[in-house]
Amino acid sequence: MTDQPRPNAAAGEPGQPATPPTETSQPEWEETRPYTPASEARPEWPRSPAADPSPDSGAWSQASWASEPVRPATTVVTPDRRPSPFGQVILAALLGGILASGGTFLALDASGALNRSATPVGATASGGTTVGVRQPVTLDESSAIIDVAAKISPAVVRITAEGTNTNGLGTQIPQTGVGSGVIYDASGWILTNRHVVTNDSAQIAAKLTVELKDGRQFDGRVYGVDTLTDLAIVKIEATGLPTAPIGDSSALKVGQLVVAIGSPLGTYSNSVTSGIVSAKGRTITVDGPPVSQLTNLIQTDAAINPGNSGGPLLDAAGNVIGINTAIAANSNGIGFAIPINIARPIMQQALAGQKLARPYVGIRYEAIDLQLATTDKLPVNQGAIVRAGPAANGQPNDAVVPGGPADRAGIHEGDIIVSVEGQAIDTEHPLDAVLSQFAPGQTISMTILRSGSQQKVSVTLGTRPANLG
Repeated sequence: MTDQPRPNAAAGEPGQPATPPTETSQPEWEETRPYTPASEARPEWPRSPAADPSPDSGAWSQASWASEPVRPATTVVTPDRRPSPFGQVILAALLGGILASGGTFLALDASGALNRSATPVGATASGGTTVGVRQPVTLDESSAIIDVAAKISPAVVRITAEGTNTNGLGTQIPQTGVGSGVIYDASGWILTNRHVVTNDSAQIAAKLTVELKDGRQFDGRVYGVDTLTDLAIVKIEATGLPTAPIGDSSALKVGQLVVAIGSPLGTYSNSVTSGIVSAKGRTITVDGPPVSQLTNLIQTDAAINPGNSGGPLLDAAGNVIGINTAIAANSNGIGFAIPINIARPIMQQALAGQKLARPYVGIRYEAIDLQLATTDKLPVNQGAIVRAGPAANGQPNDAVVPGGPADRAGIHEGDIIVSVEGQAIDTEHPLDAVLSQFAPGQTISMTILRSGSQQKVSVTLGTRPANLG
């Protein structure tokens, strides 16, 4: 696929040994389209022997909670009140102790020891912290999720797409799908997934209905679809709508809190789930159309289900940092979102009234990691090497498309692209993600490595053909 990494390209961190995958086949992925879940058997819950009801009683046990142990009975002993011959001895000892303690108090007071400030628990007298003493930690994750839900839910919409599809017999059958979207401009501009607004044949739905959280419904129209990723822009005729702020996906860190909002199963509108960023830069293969491979994705364990497609993935401040798009088939807690930085250019094009378009270089390449660099004896362990792909349908996949932008700029097969406009190409900044930030017709500077020496070339970007999806 032009301007896309070759499938099965090794992916590793720069400077770290890459371990080749052990699986013999790729997992299957599915886009998050609505479906009817199959009935599942009731799970077996842990029960306590003491509280477990009869199997025929039909009652559910709450015995997973630990029962409080029964306290043993306490025997009250009444002391013997008879006079003791030792009483006077004990009384004399107590009086002596009191007199002695008074003397000790006077001595300590005179030395000033009683006037010193107390040392906090967990700290030494010198101000240091005692090793092993647990310090207080403030964790307000729940409040952050509550704030994000209250702030962003009004800007999340449910999109119902109606149309027809042709079955294997050539018969037109009705088709309805439900997904999500997020309003990013108050004048009715909505970002969603391409597969939400198209049928199984990648044809745009005949009718779109957009429903807001407050119950208002609008007719929607597809302004344009992305030729690079599974994204689309929908427009409704309204003003003063609630919007979601757009964040920066490049600043994401693995492990940070994220929140997903959408309409899982097409029924439970404005459902909120939370999780973390599980990984970045993932590449998956999905059942097309519109595209068969999605790259540079955010992986999250926030619950994403069919119907969540097109809904926002948000950071703890409520900024949109991704658009939920796919889940791993037969998995639990493996979902994917398209980074918002990849979506930003087409969002801006729509606001400017321009046709949605992606830049095009006209090359095939393979991302370089340490394993590839070692195997092929490459001079660098990061970047993108221009290489021909395997033949498809009997036709060769040229490394450089004849007459394309890269060909006109003088780029050859075997060249290694190490930077674009000063941005180094590596696993955190892959070539296709960096190029997506530029517009067709723009001239950019590329630094390439050829025969051991670096040189700069200027490339005027073309427009990515729609049939490259």
